[in-house]
Amino acid sequence: MDILISGGSGFLGSAFSKALITRYQEQNKPLHTTWLTRDSSQAHPDAIAMLSYDELEKTDKSFDVILNLAGAGIADERWSDAQKETLLASRIKPTESLLKFIARSSVKPKLLVSGSAIGWYGVQGDTPLTESSPAKDDFAHHLCETWEQLALQATESGVPVAIVRTGVVIHPDGGMLAKLLTPFKMGAGGQLGDGQQIMSWISRDDWVEAVIFIIEQHLSKAINTHNTPQDMHIIYNLTAPNPVTNHTFTKALGTWLHRPTFLTLPSAVLKIMFGEMATLLIDGQKVLPQALLDAGYKFKYPTLEQALTQQS
Repeated sequence: MDILISGGSGFLGSAFSKALITRYQEQNKPLHTTWLTRDSSQAHPDAIAMLSYDELEKTDKSFDVILNLAGAGIADERWSDAQKETLLASRIKPTESLLKFIARSSVKPKLLVSGSAIGWYGVQGDTPLTESSPAKDDFAHHLCETWEQLALQATESGVPVAIVRTGVVIHPDGGMLAKLLTPFKMGAGGQLGDGQQIMSWISRDDWVEAVIFIIEQHLSKAINTHNTPQDMHIIYNLTAPNPVTNHTFTKALGTWLHRPTFLTLPSAVLKIMFGEMATLLIDGQKVLPQALLDAGYKFKYPTLEQALTQQS
């Protein structure tokens, strides 16, 4: 397999690349992995090739799969108007470059896997949400919907698209968990707001395994490319099957770290601290991975306790 990854050096892309390379080496199967980057001279693992966006415009290479993960972290900074534009542009520009490459390629990819987030559903409390559920409009929904609709234009070139809506990814190397480790280890961890908001999470190991599963499933049993573009895409929620409340998450993290979790950050304080972005912390979503389960994926870590204690 020949795969091109945008955002390959990030928290998810690097873990995915490492796992994919290891798997194909163990199975003695050919694999060529390329990271799409602004600077192709940046440091990278020996087993990975680099391709800049400028080089993408001229290359005659072909790829079996494209994994599109590029995008600034939605929780990296307060959502000012300028930051909202940055979040959108950081997703739109790389995706547009990939679409141009796909359109002019004589040998089309067999699959585009494009990132998104469960923010697509908007704030819906404890309502169970699957891939067929409607959304409620807010900034997170607008951001995800714009990104998804752009990626789906690849179907107009005859390329099937799998959209992956990712929940809160759990791993101590990065993401939300890495940011929480220091205050929790200092005994300053605690629940957010009333703690009843639902958190839809997934271990990083399961995120990686699920994306590999999706790719291999679609390469062996491709989406029907003889139908209309609307029939050539599928949505996957990349969340574990057992979402938890923030209270439960807080207690589980404290138990794992052997630290107390008596503190509480009131919702009003969070809104003052983070502004509109506080919705990520105090408004829950109960998002379920129905499409993954229907496809036969078996989670390595279906419970939060397993994800905290067992993943690599």
